[in-house]
Amino acid sequence: MNKPAPGGEADAPAALHQRIRTDIEAKILSGDLGPGDRIPFEHELTAQYGCSRMTVSKAISALAEAGLIERRRRAGSFVARPRLHSAVLDIPDLRAEIEGRRQAYRFELIASVQRAAQGADEAELAGGRTLLALRGVHFADTQPFSLEDRLISLRAAPEAARIDFAAISPGAWLLEHIPWTEAENRISALAADAEAARLLAVPPRTACLAVDRRTWRAGVGVTRVRQLFPGESYDLVARFGPSRG
Repeated sequence: MNKPAPGGEADAPAALHQRIRTDIEAKILSGDLGPGDRIPFEHELTAQYGCSRMTVSKAISALAEAGLIERRRRAGSFVARPRLHSAVLDIPDLRAEIEGRRQAYRFELIASVQRAAQGADEAELAGGRTLLALRGVHFADTQPFSLEDRLISLRAAPEAARIDFAAISPGAWLLEHIPWTEAENRISALAADAEAARLLAVPPRTACLAVDRRTWRAGVGVTRVRQLFPGESYDLVARFGPSRG
């Protein structure tokens, strides 16, 4: 049986409800709990964690808001079934895509710095903590494939501060270690500025595809990234059909 840390629940109630949420979330994302499975009743969780009903309810509410579970009156809470619609664009693994083209993949880290949030959007991502700002280039064989500017929330992924991103790309590491539960993609076209053009080895003002992405984990922001692709090197393909009620 799990027990609260010395001093009891009153010492760190926020940490305890976060721990309950994270424990259940991990079982859902790993497949230990599948769609339609019932999670323990609230009174069972209060006994398991030695905490109040309010603390458990807060954790369950966060899971429901993230779309991971659904609450049924008088029946309990159940792992949500996949929705009939899905994002048109998934989160790509650029290494897998490049190697799938039978090209050699390499990621070159240009800059890595921890810094405070700048502006309201970054402050929301940071959640009172610092951000890890990364810039790097993905290569296909010897040619630059994509310029990446990424912010990682050290609230959501504190271990990222200790990772050598010269050895593994940030996106690949996040996909493996920090499962996301919600993502947003925004696609636009823009002309490469002088610095971006230099790093991508293209003339200034070259037409590029910009993919801006945000991800969340159980309602907590994980990362914001912009990947810039020379227009002739990358395309996005989505296949979808009518949803069925």
